[in-house]
Amino acid sequence: MRWSNLSILEEDRTRLPGYRDEAVVRHFEAPDAVQTRFYEVRAKSILNHVPAASRMPFRWTINPYRGCSHACVYCFARPTHTYLDFDAGRDFEREIVVKVNAPELLRTELARPTWSHEHVALGTNTDPYQWVEGRYRLMPGIWEALRDAANPCSILTKSPLLLRDLPVMVQIAKRTEFSAALSVPTIDERAWRATEPHTPNPRARLEAVAELTRAGIRTGVLVAPLMPGINDAPAQVAEILELAAEAGAAYVSGIALHLRGEVKGLFFEWLKDNRPELVPLYQSLYKRGAYMALEERRRLAGLVNGPDLAPEERMRDRSRRPQDVRTSSEDPTAHDDPTAHDDPSADENPTAHDDPPARDDPTRTTLGDPSHDRLVRRSTDAPDQLMRGRTVTPPPVKQREQRRETQQRLF
Repeated sequence: MRWSNLSILEEDRTRLPGYRDEAVVRHFEAPDAVQTRFYEVRAKSILNHVPAASRMPFRWTINPYRGCSHACVYCFARPTHTYLDFDAGRDFEREIVVKVNAPELLRTELARPTWSHEHVALGTNTDPYQWVEGRYRLMPGIWEALRDAANPCSILTKSPLLLRDLPVMVQIAKRTEFSAALSVPTIDERAWRATEPHTPNPRARLEAVAELTRAGIRTGVLVAPLMPGINDAPAQVAEILELAAEAGAAYVSGIALHLRGEVKGLFFEWLKDNRPELVPLYQSLYKRGAYMALEERRRLAGLVNGPDLAPEERMRDRSRRPQDVRTSSEDPTAHDDPTAHDDPSADENPTAHDDPPARDDPTRTTLGDPSHDRLVRRSTDAPDQLMRGRTVTPPPVKQREQRRETQQRLF
């Protein structure tokens, strides 16, 4: 689509909770575009502090957009829209807040004497490369500000649109730590179109991994969320691993679906309408809360981690050396669920956050380039054991067996 050729259909003004000034409301005309309203606001802050209770390995995020037109049915960020008096369902997909002053505001905040140049993660709540970024073009200015400040940073996205900004990303990588990750939950067309209807083709995302890697950007693949009966066919997951290896991915990570707050009700509504035969299974898996049964989480982790085979054995017979691809036990940039640490009451009160991570979830990993944070969680270790000061490499067979025995004792 030629988003640069969008035309403004109408303009209005309204006031959103938490924002002092009125928002300009715009509608854009584009081929096959859904009816979406964009609320242009001037944020008072752009660097969002992550609550310590989240236990993420980064403490700062940037989210130039609130709401996401990707419309992923499972999106953990949906409840953040309720702080704006929008609902977590349709409104999250169709009522998008745009922080039009994000680039210049970021420059100001990075220049403050009190700023300590900590790692900043982008794409942790809503996707900064959702389609309307093609019009607003906020990300080039954001990257330039981070480049000029030599500030460590990373990006997670479902869109190859980030390749538009590859030149400045390369410049950042030459000055400081920088990494990228592409989210590819499935490459099955039916599952893709049903669960994330307005996202770019997942194969195009894998092609973006290859191009970023060729440019020298450390890039990984996030196979998440893994959803039983929807995108967990072993052959499908194995193909993603093999394509990631061919693309030169630095690591691959998998995370099981979790359903918190309003997302649980929305997801079950989607199941009833689209996959009613799976409703009893999911009722059983999530009867105790937001996280599926531990045994199922372990099974899903095994699809990516390969508990009985080393990564090089799982990805054999490919043209590229598969041992160069790391599994989630080494994952430095896989975003788990840094949920509502985007400013919940717009930009003036960044206090709310989601529940702390499940302490027994073997499929969870952490985000953050190890060259900056030096913090990696291993899916085969006890979930609360964090490893500092080194990047994990695939362990020998004997060590893997010892870890499996340890895990059995722990759980």
